[in-house]
Amino acid sequence: MGFYHLTRSSLEDALPRLLGKVVQSRMRVVLRAASRERVDALDRHLWVYEADSWLPHGTRADGNPAMQPIWLTEQVENPNEATLLVLVDRACDDDLASFARVLDLFDGGDPEAVEAARERWRARRAAGHKLVYWRQDERGGWEKAREEG
Repeated sequence: MGFYHLTRSSLEDALPRLLGKVVQSRMRVVLRAASRERVDALDRHLWVYEADSWLPHGTRADGNPAMQPIWLTEQVENPNEATLLVLVDRACDDDLASFARVLDLFDGGDPEAVEAARERWRARRAAGHKLVYWRQDERGGWEKAREEG
């Protein structure tokens, strides 16, 4: 399970790059946010984040989850049979064991988000998960800073 500490870029800037790598590797992903409004905002953003880029994704409003390599939701579900779960905005994480890999992204500029991430780290460590902490370097790339389990 990876914790991704956003310190150099916003979620909206970092997320398309991470999801692009996922799509290139042919993995399927469920991206879970904390609210329907946030899902809708991320859905709109993924259509327009760059003029010449596009990430195939869908939401409940689009239907056909089996056809979507990236499924955006606020619910505990895996309708596209994803192996990767991406959590943003402290989204519900009741089904971690049903995914091969989990990424938990949090905003390093928000003290409450950082503290909540620390609490999730402690809870997941206590539950026996293997944990890796990633932080952004000066260029916005990712460097492994800690590993447990």
